[in-house]
Amino acid sequence: MLLTLLLAATLTGAASCREAPAEPLLIRIATGSPTAVYYAFGQSLAAILNRELPGVRASVVVTAASAENVRLIGSGEAELGFTQADVLPTTTTDSPLVDAVARVYDDQLHLVTTGGGPVRTVADLRGRRVSVGAPGSGTEITAMRLLEVAQLGDGVRQERLGLDDSVTALRAGRIDAFFFSGGLPVQGIKELAGRSATRIVDLGEWTEALRARYSEVYVSRDIPRSVYGVDPVTTVANPNYLIVQAGLPERLVRDVTRLLMERRAELGAAHPAAGRMSPRSAIATAPLPLHPGAADWYRAAKP
Repeated sequence: MLLTLLLAATLTGAASCREAPAEPLLIRIATGSPTAVYYAFGQSLAAILNRELPGVRASVVVTAASAENVRLIGSGEAELGFTQADVLPTTTTDSPLVDAVARVYDDQLHLVTTGGGPVRTVADLRGRRVSVGAPGSGTEITAMRLLEVAQLGDGVRQERLGLDDSVTALRAGRIDAFFFSGGLPVQGIKELAGRSATRIVDLGEWTEALRARYSEVYVSRDIPRSVYGVDPVTTVANPNYLIVQAGLPERLVRDVTRLLMERRAELGAAHPAAGRMSPRSAIATAPLPLHPGAADWYRAAKP
């Protein structure tokens, strides 16, 4: 009996000395609408992180997109996320809790209306019902800036709808047009154009005015006929960044950066925009600094 008690005590002591299994590290990726690029990109990235980083549990968060994503990451409610460059503060001191991992692709501003409708130019929006994007989205910021430089800030009947609700409202005739900023192709717009006559309005003439008044991040980019099967146009584009909590461990962010670059083909299969990254273009993240872990990976990769 004494031997049994001693053995039990030994086993109990040994068990108590073992470390408890580590809790998985949660990586919440702030994305956007389920039918837009951020969500598809984020889902694919989460799958890669879960597969290749032991101890990490990554998941996506559906959000209004850019502006909300910056807020969530800055407040510690998400660890990674996507944002347009024009949403970011113009100085790094305004946003000390957020760093960049990479510049990932360019968003293009879409002004979408019905194929046979009266909206053919930005000026035709005057007096009409127009969705300028969901509250907290990058679309809302870019669209409102465009309306301001076009002197239409108070000249349209503004609705604030996300992509899916905008598509539904346009098809039902509750709005006359909607803005949405996203990488090509935006699945929700592609599906709309496949079901009904759709027009995308040319916005190329407004790029220089936006650059002069707001930010030099704005550039002109083409949307060719092959994207949506509608007439080709030129529109306003600005860069997208993958951003991260500034306080995340350098080793973790280095691994995220490595997988982001090394798994571009897989990410591109989830959405073509995600496959357009390169280490050389990824480091252009002004005004945000690169997170030290990301900067370390790029230095080693020598893009």
